[in-house]
Amino acid sequence: MDILEAPVDPRPLPRTPLEISPITLGTSPLDDPALARALLTGPYAAVDTSNAYAGGRSEAALGAAIAELDAHRTVITKTDAEPGTGRFDRDRVLASFEESLTRLGLDRIPLLHLHDPYSITVEEAFGPGGAVAGMRELKEQGLVDAIGIAAGTNSLMMSYVTSGAFDAVLSHNRYTLVDRSALPLFEAAAERGMAIFNAAPFGGALLAGRGTSYAYRESTPELLDWVGRVEALCRQHGITLPAAALHFSLRNPLIDSTVVGVGSAERIEQLERLRTTSVPEDFWSALEGLGPAPTTITD
Repeated sequence: MDILEAPVDPRPLPRTPLEISPITLGTSPLDDPALARALLTGPYAAVDTSNAYAGGRSEAALGAAIAELDAHRTVITKTDAEPGTGRFDRDRVLASFEESLTRLGLDRIPLLHLHDPYSITVEEAFGPGGAVAGMRELKEQGLVDAIGIAAGTNSLMMSYVTSGAFDAVLSHNRYTLVDRSALPLFEAAAERGMAIFNAAPFGGALLAGRGTSYAYRESTPELLDWVGRVEALCRQHGITLPAAALHFSLRNPLIDSTVVGVGSAERIEQLERLRTTSVPEDFWSALEGLGPAPTTITD
């Protein structure tokens, strides 16, 4: 029998029945049931996936692991536009949800996000027979406990957050050491009592110390120079750049959980070491002294 220990640092997630940890494990490239098992039995309370991640293989891998486990962490997933056509209306939301349930082997989802609604306008999403109607229908039927909006573009996200239709928001790559543009979004969500997830605190490779790309694009020389100065500050304070990047998100009281993509079981252990690293308070004041980073994100 699988014995699942209590998750680290549990806290209630606003407007949901969920208990969440400071870190939520992301699964965008997942296609390995063995890794899925490690995610579902790891130290954190929830695992985040999507109908579209790895062409559906992420959910399928999690489903295969769930079928073998007596107990597992909470799975949060997302509805996605129809592949190939971009159709994202009420019927597509319901179909996407059913696809997710089938892959995961579950009969309900506690938190379901509307994911990357870039192929439709906000007006279409909220119109009759639109995607939001489908999300609301699933909640009214008791098939999901809470609904969220998950995307990147700040202006688009603000329209969804201020609508009052959603219980949660997930933003990515826009609240990190080098880009704080999601802060007004998080403040608007907090004013409405919404649950707040901040994804991709490393911006991809750059702040994880594994490369020079940030938010799916190559960094400018100016950004690389700025990050180099942050690394120098980290050395002065006895910490690493990844530790600083993770704690930048963890220390914000508006953020309920930070979503970090994981590609190996070893990465889970690394994350827990980073989470338990003590970052000196004077590091943050020294960081402010560098001034704003020359971010490459313009929305």
